[in-house]
Amino acid sequence: MSTLSPAGARVFLTGASSGLGAALAQHYAAAGATVGLVARRADALEALRAALPAAAGVSHTVHVADVGDAAAMRGAAAAFTAQAGTPDIVIANAGVSVGTLTEYAEDLDAFDKVLRTNVLGMVATFQPFLPAMRSRGNGRLVGIASVAGIRGLPGAGAYSASKAAAIAYLESLRVELHGSGLRVCTVAPGYVETPMTAVNSYPMPFLLPADEAARRIARVIAAGRSYSVVPWQMGVVAKLLRLLPNACFDAAFARAGRKPRGLPL
Repeated sequence: MSTLSPAGARVFLTGASSGLGAALAQHYAAAGATVGLVARRADALEALRAALPAAAGVSHTVHVADVGDAAAMRGAAAAFTAQAGTPDIVIANAGVSVGTLTEYAEDLDAFDKVLRTNVLGMVATFQPFLPAMRSRGNGRLVGIASVAGIRGLPGAGAYSASKAAAIAYLESLRVELHGSGLRVCTVAPGYVETPMTAVNSYPMPFLLPADEAARRIARVIAAGRSYSVVPWQMGVVAKLLRLLPNACFDAAFARAGRKPRGLPL
């Protein structure tokens, strides 16, 4: 299996303004890549771009867009391609999370936002680049899923459903692109220190600093692994959760800690 070096690579990254996305941007910029930064907040993106290291001849780009807006993502993709060329790595990292409960009618808007961002946003991120990358015959399409997509967690119906859907979507895409030279990488992080997890009041085992999570994820991407849980300890937990009978799972997680309800981050 060939390894893709980040030095000189062109990386298009959504959800870049904070948390894991900002850490991934820092990692790739430090390795000599050209990074296209995508998020909704122009000020945060410009501040990040100003702080990123840049190799000689490298100019990082900023693209203000909501991944839930397919037209805006097509525009961002066209702008990045015009400035930097067809990307070598596309990372669909943007995501939102919030506690949800089906019994509350007002939570339907949160379900819509989470699913539209975390699933359709991933499709909208990849689609504009796919024809050119497929024609070229190489590159990485990376989807940031979550161990929360392994089994449905209480109070997180929208988030767990979105990440389970993302995992299934990425698998479908991987099979569709088999033999094309493109590699689809599904990355399922456990707990990472970000604004998204800062609101959690419950224990978060194997919690990783964002920069360490970024380094580990970048290794997965470089190797072109089809599926990886980061850190590996959460991978063991995920495998055990898959094997746990429903009755045992229900009893164990019925009183588990839950993310606060409210509008998604």
